[in-house]
Amino acid sequence: MSAAVPDILSRIVATKRVEVEHLRASRRSFRAALEGHKPAVIAELKKASPSKGTLIEEYHPGQIAHFYQSGGAAALSVLTDRNYFQGSLQDLHTARAATHLPVLRKDFMIDEVQIAEAMAAGADAILLIAAIMDVTRLRALRQFAETLGLDVLVEAHDEKELAAALESGATIVGVNNRDLRTFQVSLETSIRLAPMFPKDVIAVSESGIQSRADIDRLMDVGYRAFLIGEHLMKAADPMAALRELTA
Repeated sequence: MSAAVPDILSRIVATKRVEVEHLRASRRSFRAALEGHKPAVIAELKKASPSKGTLIEEYHPGQIAHFYQSGGAAALSVLTDRNYFQGSLQDLHTARAATHLPVLRKDFMIDEVQIAEAMAAGADAILLIAAIMDVTRLRALRQFAETLGLDVLVEAHDEKELAAALESGATIVGVNNRDLRTFQVSLETSIRLAPMFPKDVIAVSESGIQSRADIDRLMDVGYRAFLIGEHLMKAADPMAALRELTA
C-alpha cells in the first residue's frame, strides 16, 4: 500500500504541471495587443471616480467589455479600487470572460500580494504608479509581476516620474495627463514629455483624450497607445464612440 503512495503523488504532480502550463498559456499579451493596433486604444471600465462621482448607474462590465471589443479596442483597463472608484476584482474577471482582449488591472498597487491577487483574478497586466514609490520599489514590483507572466504599465505625470519609470526598466510607460494630486487634466503633459521616450519603449497617453484629433496630435509626437476612460463611459453609445477614435 505504501509503495503506491509515491506513484499516486507523482501522477498528481504531473497533472498539476499540466494545469500550471495551461494557466500560463491562458495569459493574453498586453504588450502584443498594443503593438498590433494603430492606434491602440486601452478602453477603460470604471463606474465612478473621485472627481466626477458616479459615471454610470447601470454598470455591467461584461456588456461594456463586449461593446469595447466590437468597437476596436486593443485592450481593456478595469478599475478595481472599491473605496474611490466603486470597482472590484469581480469586474475584471467578468470583463475578461466576455472578450478575448487582454485586461489591465488598474488600481493603486503597492505590494506583491496585490499583484498575486491580480494574476489569480485573471489580469494580464497591472498598473504601477511612479508617484507613489521610489525607483527601487518600482523595479522590484515590476520584476515580480513579470515573473508571474504579467505585463506592466508604469505611469508617470512629470519629468521626474518619467525618468524613474524608465530607470526602473519599464518597457510600457504611460503619461497620465491628469495630475493625481489636483485631478486637473491637460494633454500638454503628454506633449511635453514625449521627447523623453526611448524608441524601444511603448509610449501610452492616458486621460483627457476626447477625439480622433487628440489621438492624431499625440501620435504625431510618438505615442502609439491611448488609455481612454471617462469619454467612453459617459458616451450614449460606447461602441460608436470607440469606433470614431479608432477608425
